Amino acid sequence: QVQLQESGPGLVKPSQTLSLTCTVSGVSITTNYYYWSWIRQSPGKGLEWIGYIAYSGNTYYSPSLKSRTSISRDTAKNQFTLQLSSVTPEDTAAYYCARLYIATTSHDYWGQGTQVAVSS
Repeated sequence: QVQLQESGPGLVKPSQTLSLTCTVSGVSITTNYYYWSWIRQSPGKGLEWIGYIAYSGNTYYSPSLKSRTSISRDTAKNQFTLQLSSVTPEDTAAYYCARLYIATTSHDYWGQGTQVAVSS
């Protein structure tokens, strides 16, 4: 059974770097044809894709967030990590990790999400 679980601080100060980790079980993050995404939802807004790291280790980011985003992975721990720098209150959101299956181009497994507030 595939499971994803986000972890990280729930409060980050403005201008600091938000760092979240997604721990995956039930499948290796290096398995072909799966990409591993970070997605967020701000209060009153729709889902926003942040970026993903492919099974190959290649990364792809949303153009609007690319300059502040870095996604990396630890294959030994089967984890991937989001770092979002220079955060502002606009980055307050529920953050989700999810698996994208290339064949369907849909996210088929999601973590439960973690709420992050940016505030001094």
